Amino acid sequence: MKEPMPTAVISLFEEVFPACRSILEGGTWQRLVTACGDNPAPEAFFCVVARESDSAGIPAYLSELVRLEAARHEVARSEVSLEHRPAVQEVNPTLRLFQSAWKNLACLLDSPGQAAAHAPEPGEEIIVLWKEPRTGVCRARAATSEDLLVLKMTAEQIPPEKVLETGGMSAAALEGVTARAVRRGIILAPESRIRRDPDRLSEVITTGEQYVTARVFTLQWHVTQACDLHCKHCYDRSERPCLDLGQAVAVLDDLKSFCRMHHVAGQVTFTGGNPLLYPHFRELYEETCRRGFGTAVLGNPSRRDAVEGLLRIQKPGFFQVSLEGLEAHNDEIRGKGHFRRTMDFLAVLRDLGVYSMVMLTLTRDNIGQVIPLGRFLQGKADVFHFNRLALVGEGAKLHLPSKAEYALFLEEYLRAAGDTPVLGLKDNLLNILREKQGLEPFGGCAGFGCGAAFNFLALLPDGEVHACRKFPSPVGNVLRQPLAEIYHSEAAALYRAGSAACASCRLRPVCGGCLAISHSFNLDIFRDRDPFCFRDVPGEKA
Repeated sequence: MKEPMPTAVISLFEEVFPACRSILEGGTWQRLVTACGDNPAPEAFFCVVARESDSAGIPAYLSELVRLEAARHEVARSEVSLEHRPAVQEVNPTLRLFQSAWKNLACLLDSPGQAAAHAPEPGEEIIVLWKEPRTGVCRARAATSEDLLVLKMTAEQIPPEKVLETGGMSAAALEGVTARAVRRGIILAPESRIRRDPDRLSEVITTGEQYVTARVFTLQWHVTQACDLHCKHCYDRSERPCLDLGQAVAVLDDLKSFCRMHHVAGQVTFTGGNPLLYPHFRELYEETCRRGFGTAVLGNPSRRDAVEGLLRIQKPGFFQVSLEGLEAHNDEIRGKGHFRRTMDFLAVLRDLGVYSMVMLTLTRDNIGQVIPLGRFLQGKADVFHFNRLALVGEGAKLHLPSKAEYALFLEEYLRAAGDTPVLGLKDNLLNILREKQGLEPFGGCAGFGCGAAFNFLALLPDGEVHACRKFPSPVGNVLRQPLAEIYHSEAAALYRAGSAACASCRLRPVCGGCLAISHSFNLDIFRDRDPFCFRDVPGEKA
């Protein structure tokens, strides 16, 4: 009588071949496993399946699935360390390319019960297997042309410029392909050098690294002061000359160098004034896209053909316009007819497939219109945000609500956001309420709380650089200094650190208040906390 197969061998096969086990009927699985005798090697199971491939109950693709699961098990057992950050971009050392004679096999690994929905079919397919650096989990997916391109570029150290010479892909698309491969962990990239100083953070919130290290750096570029509006809260109507096109292109090259030096992707957000009134805007936009930067526009309602012209070059990540309340109040601030022009323009953006943002500058006079406006915009805009008014420039003539009024408003706004998806979260102080409610924090104003001189800088038309555009915060000038020198200057470091009063707060990575608001109240922005902060701080009067 034949000895029963050892339990340890059965368990091993079930561990290595879970998809096969799920697909096969119990009797068929048991028969195949038993035929391996006491040999626990995955190769033994493959030989048995190959020999029995014509038997009833065994799918034609099963032997190929056995090979794939054995390869996945081998990758999962890899002891290669993924904790290091390479000095240059490199292929994940655990990665393996599996050449398959069947398509859709990878779908069965995670969902073997979906064999009918993702039926394997004969045909060559390359499957990528790798361990995720963050989780250590083994992943598998059918390799796309994007995957193979970035793997070839990385393995052979082919410069992006060489790939772009073929004309098959834009620089921005190539940047996107690489970024996606890095996010998946197929490619390992150097550590971003845009990182909060850990010595200035007493406690990192539980969600950790995502709010400490930035992987995208944004240049908020006010390319012109020219504007077709004259809003009552405008923070700067000063006359500033624009950079000529040659100077502007030099800024882009400097930004490219900065991003490479700091191992981050670059984003250029064009604003003004109205950026589309910059005399060389189309050429500058094209040069920006040619260098692989992401783009966005903060502007005024524009002609459809102006947006279509941008789309022929590269779709912006978003186009932001502003409204200051419902129609009557908005038009009092921004000019008669502005509300309806904006609504018409939002319809154009939706028709063209451009992500639309609406921004409101919150004051004492429009605080009661914020939520009604947001609800009105549901289905008409992709997201609606508000910022508190900075009392600078012409905005100094207006007023903010009281601290108590604002705290109550934030509670109401957060409740409304629960059933009105267009209401976006932006103000850092909303994280105080989320903390009280036991909710995970969100990224705050710039994704890292106050991002002044951290993951963005503001560039004015004449080359002057500020930590934040909402209040005077000069840190350098691109006509006299490279961006890297400006970014690492003592002046920028002060704004980046923010208020000392926030340093001991566990919410600092996602908050830090608003320096522009502190400036508005004549406070010491480097010592005092946001005057609207309502988080209880031991030993301090709220």
